[in-house]
Amino acid sequence: MSEWTPISLKDLEEEIRDGESRLKGKLLDFWRLVKIVPEKWEEKTYGKEGGGFWVVAICGKRVIWFNDIEDGFNISPYKKYGRIEEYYCDQDGLDEIIIRFFNAAKSDGQLPWQLGAPQEIPWL
Repeated sequence: MSEWTPISLKDLEEEIRDGESRLKGKLLDFWRLVKIVPEKWEEKTYGKEGGGFWVVAICGKRVIWFNDIEDGFNISPYKKYGRIEEYYCDQDGLDEIIIRFFNAAKSDGQLPWQLGAPQEIPWL
């Protein structure tokens, strides 16, 4: 098993470009509205080892961030700028997470589904 290393900004930017290439129309407009220059944000559960996680977009009191442990984008709430409140282990591409974020923003603000933190499997 290889040792985990945090994603570099260069590799993250490549992930972002890949996801952006699949966005069109209103989804691309929405992305352009909420995206930020990637910033490392603190996350108390799993973020310490890698110096935090890269946040790539902010809308209201939620952020889109890249979970480089699970290799996917996630949506989480925040209360204080610079701190992700809840860890999620979704493994979505940027385009998939933008679709979910966009649909939540234009409806009641509720995300249709979201995976939680990793759970121990008792029989393993």
